[in-house]
Amino acid sequence: MKLLFATLLFMFLVLGSSFVRLSFAEPVAPHPKPAAPATIPPPSPAAHSPPSFCDKKCGERCKKAGVKDRCLKYCGICCRDCKCVPSGTYGNKSECRCYRDKVNSKGKPKCP
Repeated sequence: MKLLFATLLFMFLVLGSSFVRLSFAEPVAPHPKPAAPATIPPPSPAAHSPPSFCDKKCGERCKKAGVKDRCLKYCGICCRDCKCVPSGTYGNKSECRCYRDKVNSKGKPKCP
């Protein structure tokens, strides 16, 4: 019985040590691909252009909004699509039918 126990213990130690060595092995990194020539994208035209029609109109429309960044985002989307923004900070959507009729995926008004 003692011989069987000693043999099993020895086998577990030998097998265990081989798994330990495998777990500490460093992974081999794949060979890097040749690098493509570096190209710098041209600057976007909006980066240096003066504020656009939509920026001015949406800034005025959203100046009293509770969540100003969200208001500016959606107003900008609507302004680019519709080419108009209603006057004032709220309401007056009848001035711009496209702006008034845009809805999100839930059927709620998209434009602030």
